[in-house]
Amino acid sequence: MEFMAMMIAFAPLFSQRVWPQALTLVMGALLAPGKRTVSQVLRVMGLADEPQFQRYHRVLNRAVWSSRQASHILLTLLVNTFVPEGVVVMGLDDTIERRWGKRIAARGIYRDAVRSSEEHFVKTSGLRWLSLMLLVPIPWAQRVWALPFLTVLAPSERYNHQHGRRHKALTDWARQMLVQVRRWLGNRSLVVVADSSFAALDFLGSVSHLPNPVHVVTRLRLDAALYEPAPPRDAHTIGRPRKVGQRLATLKTRLEDSTTRWQSLMLEGWYGHHTYTLEWVSQTAVWYHTGLPPVPIRWVLVRDPLGKLEPQAFLCTNLEATPTHILRWFRQRWQIEVTFQEVRAHLGVETQRQWADLAILRTTPALLALFSLVVLLTQQLHPQFTFSLSQTAWYTKQRPTFADALAFVRRYLWASRLFQTSRDGPEYVKVPRPIFDTWTELLCHAA
Repeated sequence: MEFMAMMIAFAPLFSQRVWPQALTLVMGALLAPGKRTVSQVLRVMGLADEPQFQRYHRVLNRAVWSSRQASHILLTLLVNTFVPEGVVVMGLDDTIERRWGKRIAARGIYRDAVRSSEEHFVKTSGLRWLSLMLLVPIPWAQRVWALPFLTVLAPSERYNHQHGRRHKALTDWARQMLVQVRRWLGNRSLVVVADSSFAALDFLGSVSHLPNPVHVVTRLRLDAALYEPAPPRDAHTIGRPRKVGQRLATLKTRLEDSTTRWQSLMLEGWYGHHTYTLEWVSQTAVWYHTGLPPVPIRWVLVRDPLGKLEPQAFLCTNLEATPTHILRWFRQRWQIEVTFQEVRAHLGVETQRQWADLAILRTTPALLALFSLVVLLTQQLHPQFTFSLSQTAWYTKQRPTFADALAFVRRYLWASRLFQTSRDGPEYVKVPRPIFDTWTELLCHAA
């Protein structure tokens, strides 16, 4: 069975006693509707009367296995399936898991980006997660999806202060994650797309100066201090070498300058438009601020000839990248928010009820990784199965969404549990009594 063939790659992470329970939790999380608690998983797997139910809780809060090694295995499966060669493009972003409770020690008070707007500021209590996702085109979906594979918890400053730890900013966590991924991918070309929170010189400098650099694409302030590269140093010059050359005009000045030569570019899917024409200008420069490392960048200044969209600036630490590639890479970043919404709507993120610190560290990253496992399994099964899109007479869609992929995987998993066709009436399907009882119980208590 394809599901077992895929999951067997994770078997070395667990002991012989823990592996069956871990496999049950994964399959139950795929099949369970609503909340993704361990109790709900046991019910959907027909284990409501299991006397040793605590074994399944211990997989999360006590068993010895490495989430980081699991991320490495998942990334290897994703890259081999969707990006066997060429540039590997990833997206980096953080999200808030709304959680309350005194026993959730690492939670903090953060701005709720989903509920806030420019005029209205909303705060929420929860856990902040930083997730790294593979941005790849999915053949059967006919679009780029963001597939999570590595998610880390960024505890609040209050939590670190209470435990005597140095507080690490999101950029510090991001740097460690990218250094780890660079080791995993070896010499593969790697581009990471992030929002303006990661447009920080210390972060960009740390990942750009690796032996095999990680190239970053993000937004750039219009008033950023840009310089020419440092001139060649004379052999007899005394003193410290110069870091940068002459100061350049800001991007805001170039935007207002009537002599700036703009070029046109048509992009697909720019801010919800099927195709949109933009004007751009681009050059290389060195971004520098006193006390921070200078970072060579290629900047791209974009404006809307129709005046409907605000001018924006982007940077890429790969000086050889073209403006077209930079804008297309950045456009793919928007799929990260779609993934966050899908895992909340269909995989039960924010419905789990773990309180132990270790269980909290493992559960949310596992649910995010479940998104990628669904896509992987669908990719393996699609040549043999046909999609049945969830549509009605009043709602039609041309391409499958994650909800369709999850339904496709669930049908496959239920069908693998030995359904039979009646001999007397081929249109009737024989369902084993345990599965029928499980379905009845789930439907009766559905919210």
